[in-house]
Amino acid sequence: MIINHFSEILGRKRLYQRDVVRGTGLSINTIAGLYHDDVKRIDLDTLNKVCKFLGVTVGEIFEYREEEHNDTQSH
Repeated sequence: MIINHFSEILGRKRLYQRDVVRGTGLSINTIAGLYHDDVKRIDLDTLNKVCKFLGVTVGEIFEYREEEHNDTQSH
């Protein structure tokens, strides 16, 4: 599963979504989707702009974790 840390990063940096919109030129819908973890895919150009503006890497925004499987599933 992919964990999205975008909103946490904005909180730590005391930034608002509108700051990212102004600093990147991306649409509010794109930034709001990232913030609310409501996106299914993201464009590489978008990631590049967000990383550059925030001074972070892709790995700081997104984290991969193995999903836990429940061994007691009923068939």
